[in-house]
Amino acid sequence: MWSGELALATAALFTGAAIYVNVAEHPARLKLDTQSALMQWQTSYDRGAVMQGGLAIIACVLGIIAFLQTYDWRWLVGAVLSVAPWPYTLSIIMPTNRVLKSTLPAQATEGTRAFLRQWGWLHAGRSAIGLLAVAAYLWAMH
Repeated sequence: MWSGELALATAALFTGAAIYVNVAEHPARLKLDTQSALMQWQTSYDRGAVMQGGLAIIACVLGIIAFLQTYDWRWLVGAVLSVAPWPYTLSIIMPTNRVLKSTLPAQATEGTRAFLRQWGWLHAGRSAIGLLAVAAYLWAMH
């Protein structure tokens, strides 16, 4: 079924991107001085938000289509988990994002670095939710 396979592939793309941020990009960012790390985060975040937000929506819509084709409720579980990073980001990560986005790099302090570290841990939650979505879609396929 094309919709289920594409839902899984899109959820896997989201998850791979999220994990990449946690294991490669963010640790490398934290090796920079605080001003440079903040500037890199601000640039990266705006681009990543568009990409990951789009992948989450596409994976959700494809999961709903798979459900409508099969009436197997497991596709809905995957669809809900695929879009769950949105409310997680808006309610849990957004306060940290606002602080980081509103801080000018020239005004970055050790407190800013603490927010960057916190952001990395919070972003790991997005990676975990993505893994759950992939698992749900794999479950629905079998």
